[in-house]
Amino acid sequence: MDAAITLRSYCCDRRLTVQYVDVKVHANVATILMDRPQTRNALNPQLIEDLTTAFSDIYQEKRVASVVLTGSGDHFCSGIDLQVMSEIAHMPENSALPEWLAAWRSLSELYESMLRFPKPIVAAVDGGALGAGLGLALAADLIVASKQSQFGAIAVRRGLVGGATTALLSFRCGAATAARMVLTGQTVDADQASRWGLCDEPVDSKQIWVAASELATQCAEAPKEAIQATKRLLNESVGELLLSQLSAGAAGSATACTTESAREGIQSFLEARDPVWPK
Repeated sequence: MDAAITLRSYCCDRRLTVQYVDVKVHANVATILMDRPQTRNALNPQLIEDLTTAFSDIYQEKRVASVVLTGSGDHFCSGIDLQVMSEIAHMPENSALPEWLAAWRSLSELYESMLRFPKPIVAAVDGGALGAGLGLALAADLIVASKQSQFGAIAVRRGLVGGATTALLSFRCGAATAARMVLTGQTVDADQASRWGLCDEPVDSKQIWVAASELATQCAEAPKEAIQATKRLLNESVGELLLSQLSAGAAGSATACTTESAREGIQSFLEARDPVWPK
């Protein structure tokens, strides 16, 4: 039984649906399910917009005290949808840069909205959390990972720059761990991620939603005023530099997308071949 089936078994209280996101509320915990399993929940513009809408809706829901964010199928989120990136890469250069800026800006704004979200967010990661998908997990307050989960800041392997993910990694795990992940582009398993402090001890996939929901419920037991003030202290006061780094990271990522290396990295991925980097 995967995380999505567990979710449907336990969350039957309320259902709010948009195109690529399913939102359910059970007791005082809302679950946001990314629902593009055929793309490993890759982030296209519509999914980013749907997630932004979902968090906005939950913000208004008074009985919701905390949130679980998860993905359907076998993966949490594989990152930015490279099919969309390929379409932008084939545009004329003077048209492409504004599109790159808009794409990365919308993603960084989603991250920022999660950091400023007044209720605790727990990311339930089963399978891959890669690239911008890792950034999405890091924008949550806490991560619960399955034993099958993998984490990777893989942008450099595609000739890209994951500016926002780099900033979030450094904020959550420190500069040394961030440098190791973003410069090598390596993918690490749940045990290694746990040793680095990225997540707690991993659980079985069948228990991922239950474990995340229990943690979200534990957070929700505190008075909401105390929780909101604590989150604000963590993510806006302590993390004041992070918020400006997200904007800078979006601009850097957009500029990097205009290079020949980026175009080759995107195309080679779509063609399932090794990249041939320009000299």
